[in-house]
Amino acid sequence: MSIRFPLQADGLLDAPQSAPRFKSVAGTGNTPLAQGTAVFSSDEVFSPLMIMKQSALENNLRQLAAFCRENGVLLAAHGKTSMSPAVLRRAITDGGAWGLGAATPAHVRALRQFGIRNVFLANELVDPAGIRWIGQWQQQHPDHGFLCYVDSLQGVKLLEQHLGDTQISVLLEMSVSGGRTGCRSLPQALDIAHAVHASPALKLVGVAGYEGALGAGRDEAGIQRVKDYCQMMIDTAALLAEKQLFSDDHIILSAGGGAWFDVVTACFTAANLPLPMTPLIRSGAYMAHDSGLYARIAPFAQPGACHHFDAALEIWGRVLSRPEPGLAFVDFGRRDVPFDQDLPNPLWIRNADGSEPRAATHLRISDVNDQHAYLLLPEDEPLQPGDWVGCGISHPCTAFDKWRYLPLVDDDYCVTDSLETAF
Repeated sequence: MSIRFPLQADGLLDAPQSAPRFKSVAGTGNTPLAQGTAVFSSDEVFSPLMIMKQSALENNLRQLAAFCRENGVLLAAHGKTSMSPAVLRRAITDGGAWGLGAATPAHVRALRQFGIRNVFLANELVDPAGIRWIGQWQQQHPDHGFLCYVDSLQGVKLLEQHLGDTQISVLLEMSVSGGRTGCRSLPQALDIAHAVHASPALKLVGVAGYEGALGAGRDEAGIQRVKDYCQMMIDTAALLAEKQLFSDDHIILSAGGGAWFDVVTACFTAANLPLPMTPLIRSGAYMAHDSGLYARIAPFAQPGACHHFDAALEIWGRVLSRPEPGLAFVDFGRRDVPFDQDLPNPLWIRNADGSEPRAATHLRISDVNDQHAYLLLPEDEPLQPGDWVGCGISHPCTAFDKWRYLPLVDDDYCVTDSLETAF
């Protein structure tokens, strides 16, 4: 007897349903995993899933908070890494951050909706709609702190045109030839500072930059490049202070992303300026850290560091197939994991029911497609379809954006909280 597949002219269901929000949750996918859920043995979990370990997150928040206290610097933790309110609010409540950093007006809006009082748009603000929205928010919430960059006379003009009656505080951004945004010379910086000083819409409160765009390595030459860049910002601040172009008698120097905040802090705290100065660093990747890029280049990963970060993110998937000796496929890929710096790094194996965790350091992922990871393994490795493979990731800034939701888990991989993202 043959079985015929029903063919219909219209292959749609009668009524569309709401799209599932959480791809790693079974059922309708619209409700986060309940607290206490054991992720490897629960029927409520779809594979693959990315998790964040609570103990690592808490450690990382404590470690950078201690560094900032010890060195007298403020922290505007960059929110773009996770865009998760549950993570970012912890950076302030538990991690002592002054506020959060943003890269776009949409980020600023999201952070305000997360309940963040102080926001630093570490970028130029030139979009008219974005300027108007931020100006209106500041007018309605004058006690909410806001900072952004300027690096051109046209940028000053755009802010003046669209801010209305609102006044905002800006930092002059400096950079180097071939770098990212920012003024390239002291004469240019002086012209822009004069324009800001003359503007009723703007207050010049500091000088800023981003040393990560230098592409420097952690060798003697790379460290010197970062130091020279910091000195350029210090020299700019000194010149503007001598010309009395700052709006306050206390100024900000800001730089220091995830890779160089130690060198930036040392340079800024040693600076001798005509006005009192507060260094403000802007690391964001530290909350998650990683098992690749930042595990190599982060300040606390260097020999002699007094603090340490732990990798908080892991991607877990199930073995799909072992089609030939020495090769298996796992059910995560470019839709699920970062691959711009390094491929995922196998850490652990578990049986299909979550039992018998064991090291996976003898395995290697050689490539990822959209939904497949190529896993190289010894021919005698007993791993089989359905088993779990857990990997560390590299570059958290391109990890969170692939997930609307991550479970926060304890060290036994039981859910403690829900982390939703707003990319």
